[in-house]
Amino acid sequence: MNWKDKHNLFFKLLRLHFGLALYSIGLTLGIQANIGLAPWEAFGIGVSYVTGLTYGTINVLSGLLILVVTVAMGERFGLGTILNAVLIGFGVDVLQYYHAVPLIENYWLGIIVMFLGQFSISLGTYFYISAGLGSGPRDSLMIGLKRRLPKVPIGMIRGLIEGSVLLAGWLLGAKVGLGTIIAAFGISTILQLTFNWLHFDAKSVQHEGIWQTLGLSLIHISEPTRPISIS
Repeated sequence: MNWKDKHNLFFKLLRLHFGLALYSIGLTLGIQANIGLAPWEAFGIGVSYVTGLTYGTINVLSGLLILVVTVAMGERFGLGTILNAVLIGFGVDVLQYYHAVPLIENYWLGIIVMFLGQFSISLGTYFYISAGLGSGPRDSLMIGLKRRLPKVPIGMIRGLIEGSVLLAGWLLGAKVGLGTIIAAFGISTILQLTFNWLHFDAKSVQHEGIWQTLGLSLIHISEPTRPISIS
């Protein structure tokens, strides 16, 4: 890996980490809004109630498990995929440990905080995707299932995944409410508005596989770069 590649990788990693930090902040805001959890947050909180592990730990473990499944399915993964699986959950735990965001007791203020969280997630998604270092484990799972079920709409696949984890979280005692609806349906609109505001097309990003990022061409890995669509 020459100096130019190292220089580019440094700024890609800086962009990636900033995006993951914003994502962690957004998730924390959504949890502390106290008006209902998004599907994956409901799953993580529900499992934490049963196991006693922190939300962040559950997030990391589930992300790594999904990563193993997607690799077994033959999906590519990047350095960003691994960092996504580990750092977002860790970031939420740090913010929760230091009580960076208080639990919101006012319902209307909770709605505002939930929307702020969704915007933070959308902005974090922009930085994280534009780094081009690989999609997150949950996005990779969705893409992997789509490749194997080409006749099933991507929206239906995503809906089945998130519906399943939401049901599991709810059965385990996680709070479901208006925030769940905002997270499930509002995020797509907020994400699109954010991307339009930033003039960003996620489908144009060419994501690198981990070997390409690390420059391990010496072991003759010549896998071509291909776009990974995140819907």
